Amino acid sequence: MNKIVIKDNIKIENLIYEVRGKQVMLDSDLAMVYECKNGTKEINQIVKRNIDRFPIQFCFQLTNDEYDYLRSQIVTSSSKESYGGRRYLLFVFTEQGVAMLSALIKSDIAIKRSIYIMNAFVAMRKFISTNLLEQRYINTLVEEKQTKYILLVKYMMHILRLKIYLMKQRKILLS
Repeated sequence: MNKIVIKDNIKIENLIYEVRGKQVMLDSDLAMVYECKNGTKEINQIVKRNIDRFPIQFCFQLTNDEYDYLRSQIVTSSSKESYGGRRYLLFVFTEQGVAMLSALIKSDIAIKRSIYIMNAFVAMRKFISTNLLEQRYINTLVEEKQTKYILLVKYMMHILRLKIYLMKQRKILLS
């Protein structure tokens, strides 16, 4: 998979998470990628002012459990922007939400970076799709082998039963 890198050697693919079965990006990561002056505050203001453009399929707020799980998966460090912690749960954006957000941010950086982000989402989908196809192929091979082994075992059991029967018949004849 191609690595799409932005400033400070951050790979966009590493900023895409799976939540509720959807690939999403965190509001804080988008604020960093888009270099928002006010961080997530700017992102959240855009969402609140344009709530009609962000249905739940595009953007949603994490539950406490989802936030705790993600926090345990992400190595966090203290920075000026995150000093003091968050007072609200994260918003996450699907690919469509990121596209909508970048159109509303109206900055040259957002336009350029959203192209990289869209490419990263496409690369992630392709990676997942390829892995699913490979897994299906492996499963098919395993099933075929299992079927052959089952038939082989049944055949061997049949031969054993036949030998036992013949041995019994031989003993009867000899006695």
